[in-house]
Formats: sequence, structure tokens, C-alpha cells
Amino acid sequence: MSARQNRVRPTGEIVAEPVRGMFMGNRGILHDDAGALGLSRWKHPHWVTCVLDFKGRHRQVMRPKNYTELFFLDEAVALAAGHRPCAECRRADFNAFRRAFGSDLRAPEIDAILHPARVDRRSRHQIRHAAAVTDLPDGSFILHEGAAHLVQGACIRPFCPPGYGPARPRPRGEVTVLTPKPTLRALQNGYRPVLHRSADPGALTAS
Repeated sequence: MSARQNRVRPTGEIVAEPVRGMFMGNRGILHDDAGALGLSRWKHPHWVTCVLDFKGRHRQVMRPKNYTELFFLDEAVALAAGHRPCAECRRADFNAFRRAFGSDLRAPEIDAILHPARVDRRSRHQIRHAAAVTDLPDGSFILHEGAAHLVQGACIRPFCPPGYGPARPRPRGEVTVLTPKPTLRALQNGYRPVLHRSADPGALTAS
């Protein structure tokens, strides 16, 4: 069976790729009864990131008239695409994210802040912004040489499913940031997303 169109990239695109990833997400029912996506890329503002295994629950992926299961390589990708930790299956992570967000807001209130910063309602395109690369925290994503890169320490790593490519030095100056501004503040305040094993600092570094 060919891969379904339910893999989310840090650039916000939803594509068909064979690698499922570490996390699942939900934005509502985006597919038809045949499992094909329409034009909509969300049906509600509560974009969550969930674990793949929770209390033994099982789902038929892209079941008709049920929410569309979206998948992410890791949590940094999910955050860049505009999602946040689920308050049910990832309660501890959600609480850590909420503290780093800078408030005691409830999940719907956080979503109300995130949604205008993640996507343009008319174009359906990801909202991006500029920042000095030296100011960016680990776990954020930038656009470099036309491709998404994870920021990690003094390096960046290209996003290239099924993982990340070799690390390279951070570029200089101002860059285009993919991670929404409110989420970026949470990362700056200490929230640390779960990363794919290919982002291990001991992995191959480019010369």
C-alpha cells in the first residue's frame, strides 16, 4: 500500500511519506471517505501532538468521518508546524510547555494565541518570521538554503526524512524562522522537545 498523505513537515506541508515518525497529531477531519485530503488543512484550532501508544487505544488510520491522524518525525517538527503537546496523553509535557509559555493558561487559551501565529487563514500557508540566528533556541526550525533545518547548539541539521542530515555550523545573520513566535518563546524559556535519534549530538558532523 502506498503511503498516505498524513506526514507533516516543519514547513507545514502535509505529504505522503513512508516514515510514520515518533508522534501523532490532530486538527480535525481533513480527509474524505476514500482517505484523500481536500483543501482544508485544519478544522479547529486545537492542534495537538500525541504519543503513538496511550492506554492501549487503537485507531484505524484515516477512518471515514473520524479525525485525520497526522504524523511527525519528532516533537520539534510538530512544534514548527504549529502543534503543542496534548493535555491528555502528554500531560506532564503539556504542563512543562504551559509553564514555559509564560502563563497558567488553559489549553484552549494557548491555542487561541498559537493559531493566529501558525497559519494564514486565507492562503493556508505557514506564517514565518525573521530573527537573528544567534537568538534562536535549540529545538527551533529555520529555513536555510531553501530547506528546513533544526537548530541545535552551535549547529543546524537539515530535515530529511527519515531523520536529520549531518550537522553544520549555524549560519550568520538573520534567518527565516519556521517555528511560531509563541512556541519560540516557550523554547527560549526552557521547553525541550523530544528529538529523533538522528539529532543525537554524537551523530556525524559535516566538515
